[in-house]
Amino acid sequence: MKSKILRYNDAYQKEVEQLLNELAAGNDATLNMAAIDGGWSALQTVHHLILTEELSLSYVQKKMSFNPKLDQAGFKERMRAASLWFYLNLPFKFKAPALVGDENLPGFTTLALSRDRWLDIRQRWTDFLQQLPEEMLDKAVYRHPFVGRLSWMGTLRFFRFHFQRHRKQIYRTIGK
Repeated sequence: MKSKILRYNDAYQKEVEQLLNELAAGNDATLNMAAIDGGWSALQTVHHLILTEELSLSYVQKKMSFNPKLDQAGFKERMRAASLWFYLNLPFKFKAPALVGDENLPGFTTLALSRDRWLDIRQRWTDFLQQLPEEMLDKAVYRHPFVGRLSWMGTLRFFRFHFQRHRKQIYRTIGK
């Protein structure tokens, strides 16, 4: 089970690195320009993704720190992950939760700083998953604000679905 989780995390890591490499072709001024529709800039969208991962890791670390009684992940959690995939693939714009929304996104930043911060949280997630005790691998620990508890694979799937949705947004913003 752990090898499956780590492989999925690694595949997601590669997608993040690929996007960051593609963004390196642009300049910071362009990457900080708001979308034509008044939406987030490419780097604000990147920071939304970073904040989501940072807050998620903080949540699961805190949750696990007091050795809680956790339910085993099963069919219900798989259905939650599937509904999250459906939700994130709808063609509608949704308001982000406040902690990862407008007020917490930078007005201007550099790709270099954004890259370092994102790769740092990705490494922290990798380290965390590698150290995850065997008895925790089948537990539903992460609580998504809309769908509820997810398994570790469900959590990583959420990151990846969320990333894929916002990658399209980034591409639209930079005209790719």
